[in-house]
Amino acid sequence: MNIERIVLKVLESGDGVVRLAPAWVPRAFLVPGRRLKLRPSDIYALGAERGGIDERWLASTTRADNPGAPEDEGLSYIVVQEGSKVSRVLLKDAIDVLGDRFIGRDVMRKHGGWMVLAKFFDNACPIPLHLHQMEEHARRVNRLPKPEAYYFPQQLNAFEGKFPYTFFGLEPGTSKEDVKECLKRWGSGDNGILYLSRAYKLKPGTGWLVPAGVLHAPGTLVTYEVQKASDVAAIYQSMLEDKPISWDLLVKDVPKEHHQDLDYIVDMIDWRENLDPEFKKHHYIEPIPSIDPEESREAGYEEKWVIYGSRDFSAKELTVYPGKSVKIYDKAAYGLVVIQGHGRVGKFRVEAPTMIKYGELTNDELFVTVEAARDGVKIVNESSAENLVILKHFGPDNPDAPKEVPANNIS
Repeated sequence: MNIERIVLKVLESGDGVVRLAPAWVPRAFLVPGRRLKLRPSDIYALGAERGGIDERWLASTTRADNPGAPEDEGLSYIVVQEGSKVSRVLLKDAIDVLGDRFIGRDVMRKHGGWMVLAKFFDNACPIPLHLHQMEEHARRVNRLPKPEAYYFPQQLNAFEGKFPYTFFGLEPGTSKEDVKECLKRWGSGDNGILYLSRAYKLKPGTGWLVPAGVLHAPGTLVTYEVQKASDVAAIYQSMLEDKPISWDLLVKDVPKEHHQDLDYIVDMIDWRENLDPEFKKHHYIEPIPSIDPEESREAGYEEKWVIYGSRDFSAKELTVYPGKSVKIYDKAAYGLVVIQGHGRVGKFRVEAPTMIKYGELTNDELFVTVEAARDGVKIVNESSAENLVILKHFGPDNPDAPKEVPANNIS
């Protein structure tokens, strides 16, 4: 297969926009919330031993770090359609050979690829308290650090689940010895580490920034997560809903010589960030307009930054009003997913699906190359009554993305 030739042809036919196939990911230690529109009979399509599918990865060039997973788990495929014949090419392979065309020469030279991962995750119960290693500790196991951010789309959260709260950080005054005592109780049932943390009620239509090294236990809202392209993690909670969690999930990304080293494990925590007495002020985010609201509404759309404050990634929510046609300009490449309505994006028909069969191609996910983004993408809402709503995520060095969280962003 001549990947370069195939991808160049796809880019030409789509005017720099490509269609992506859904990338489903299971997690063996979690229970799916069943709100990702995957057909109920396909929740365990990969086998009960692999766990239920509770995540959909978007525009992904990152492999899922799951035991027993195939080499392409978590990776997005570009859909190649020639007449009635449909084939696929990995987005990762396409960017490896044509990265300058996809994300820009400067980004390729600086970062070497598409260094962002977006996903939806949806669980029936909270995720156990965990962190994603900071650079110092991630590099020791040949991984990348993983800061991340959350947004809770209203369209996907009509039902908030049984625990719409997330634990973040540690209560001020918590010591390293307090955490070590919890780790020492790992084999004795619930190690009690959640008593050291604080839960915050989650609000649909808002989000949170979660730097690497911050402990967190996400609640049961369907979450649009944007993060650095990595699947590194360490779980600090020994039981979840009366089910034991293996110590292996705490140390899977820890050098072998430190698997029983509590000092090393506790030092993976960013103590300054976790003990911040104003954690919400510094990490909670609400949408802010990306352009003048009056000007955009007059043109027939709204666009807001829903994830910002990070140099590694950002995301927007675009709403096009019924019957309107707009041209949207961005300065960086992005992945997009449609969460409400139907219409057209460039040459592609798009729609938010009602139910998806595992392995089925959808019309809700695209990748927009940097050249196409800068030239502008025509977006048409073909409905006479319903908004067309699109989420767009960007990688590092998007010049338009706000780099700071406003001090007055809490309402």
